[in-house]
Amino acid sequence: MAAKKKISYRDAISEIEETIACIENDELDVDELSQKVKRVSELLVICKDKLQSTEKEVEKILNEMDE
Repeated sequence: MAAKKKISYRDAISEIEETIACIENDELDVDELSQKVKRVSELLVICKDKLQSTEKEVEKILNEMDE
């Protein structure tokens, strides 16, 4: 894969949902399946990181409000 470009959380979720739909509808052949599953796992890591980062930012803001 080429250099990884930043992808938004929304775009990552959309791509994951599209891939899941393809799998559920048997639209992927065996050759594509492992590639798509690998991509989904990468997207899940991106989403998890974004959620954790956002949680920390929100906690920081709330803590600042309490001071």
